[in-house]
Amino acid sequence: MRISVRVRPGSRADSVGGSRPGPHGPVLLVSVRARPVDGAANAAVREVLAEAFGLRPGKVEIVSGLWARDKVVALEGDETVLATRHAELLG
Repeated sequence: MRISVRVRPGSRADSVGGSRPGPHGPVLLVSVRARPVDGAANAAVREVLAEAFGLRPGKVEIVSGLWARDKVVALEGDETVLATRHAELLG
């Protein structure tokens, strides 16, 4: 399953939840403490999304937007469970 996310690097805490309008529907908000230096923020995004969706970090892949705040992320798992959790996190 692929989802669109908007990353807020350098936040006070790691969190996943909430949404904002995007060009193809709502975008999930992801905040990470890591700064966007040497891929640290991308690694943190993978970890917090894995935790939020109950996956191992290896099941989360950033497929688009490696150097941008707006990213497309692929989640590997049961699509029904992931879609339900995604809807919960969007609020």
